[in-house]
Amino acid sequence: MVSSVRTMSVVGVEGMLITVECTVSSGLPFFDIVGLPDTAVKEARERVRAAIKTSGLKFPAGRIVINLAPADIKKTGTHFDLPILIAILSASGVIKRPPIKSAFLGELSLDGHICSVSGVLPMSVAAKKSGIESIYVPSENAPEATLARGPAIMPVDTVAQLISALSGETVLEEEPIWVPTPSNEVIPDFKDVLGQENAKRAMEIAAAGSHNVLLIGPPGSGKSMLSKRLPSILPNMTVGEALEVTQIYSVMGQLSSKSPLMTQRPFRAPHHTISNAGLTGGGVLPRPGEITMAHNGVLFLDELPEFHRDTLDLMRQPLEDGKVTISRVSGTVTYPSEFMLVCAMNPCKCGWYGDSSDRCTCSEQSVKNYRSRISGPLLDRIDIILEVPAMNYEELRDRKEAEPSASIKERVNRARKRQVARYGKSGMCNARMGPDELRAFCRLNDESAAMMHKAFEVFGLTARSYDRILKVARTIADLDGSDQIQTKHIAEAIQYRTVEI
Repeated sequence: MVSSVRTMSVVGVEGMLITVECTVSSGLPFFDIVGLPDTAVKEARERVRAAIKTSGLKFPAGRIVINLAPADIKKTGTHFDLPILIAILSASGVIKRPPIKSAFLGELSLDGHICSVSGVLPMSVAAKKSGIESIYVPSENAPEATLARGPAIMPVDTVAQLISALSGETVLEEEPIWVPTPSNEVIPDFKDVLGQENAKRAMEIAAAGSHNVLLIGPPGSGKSMLSKRLPSILPNMTVGEALEVTQIYSVMGQLSSKSPLMTQRPFRAPHHTISNAGLTGGGVLPRPGEITMAHNGVLFLDELPEFHRDTLDLMRQPLEDGKVTISRVSGTVTYPSEFMLVCAMNPCKCGWYGDSSDRCTCSEQSVKNYRSRISGPLLDRIDIILEVPAMNYEELRDRKEAEPSASIKERVNRARKRQVARYGKSGMCNARMGPDELRAFCRLNDESAAMMHKAFEVFGLTARSYDRILKVARTIADLDGSDQIQTKHIAEAIQYRTVEI
């Protein structure tokens, strides 16, 4: 007898429909799984066999073959356990065939309990697109699955409970749609930062337009402190942005059952020893890297010159395209990677080059070699380059509380609303403007054009850096509430490109 059960799988960060076909025939005992299963899927044979027996059911004797269709796509993950079990019981006549528009997800423990799995949200979204009407998922994953706002989510804890429900003996209660509650998470606040008003202004502009930033300064000047407080002034995520981020963290298995929706923009700060695959993604079976984990948020690279140069240069294409494509023998996947790049570095190896204290012990050649670890094309993709000077005694002694993040965030949100209204796209920001938007919304008057012309010649700007100055000026104008880019906006944007590296 042949039966088929629907389930889902994840390719990259997108879900897709999978059909689990099972045939049980007479012959010597045999149990095989075909359809490009990975090791975890193949090991389902022993988990399924034990779960059936410990649930008080009889494991069918004879030849059992499971096919995971379509058979030309690699199947990974332990969530295939439950649909394989249901397919076997259905094919052997122990239970009736489940409804064709239902799907099953879950890992099995040897005692028949159904354990949580990763990637439930993208699989639920794919189920919604495929016309699935109900999904049976582990109870721990049920709140996350409801975020898809599609099929009925039926939480189950054990195989016995599920079989009883499918047989009509009991009724499972549908999981209500999870509603987020106010977060109690404490985020570092800009009110803790003494002085550095110019740097704070630059961070506000960066947050308003999602611009890339490089902070250069001696040790203890506040570069890391400023960067770690950037999430507190970033604009609120839209529902679409939150779901995009949540799907990524779902695939990585980093969601909490108590709070399955990512409501805060990600802030990722990898160590400078990170590998190429760790930063951009990869592996034998490709997995998202840090630039994807930072999607719609911030990627903070402290001590920038200490990163391997080839690792940094891998970000050049994702910074332009907002996505990264990983190609392996097992397949090709594309991950989203629209993030703000925030970097911090010392001006030299000892950290004190250019400081008034004359503490620097580095030669000019040493300083040049240190800074040359960062390639020109990568620097060309950074919108704001700013020097953060060391604090003097009077600034440190003054303990007057600075402007809180809440006040800065209000201005940032207002500027971002202007951008959404201008571009007509949810989540669109100035840093993502294309050639058409630049022509339409970044027109300069004669005085501003003359200033840009002079800056282009004096500082040796490239076409890319010219466009980035226009984008930053557009953001400054939005913070100023101006529909037109004025000369003062251009002047401020140019000063963020005058630092020599």
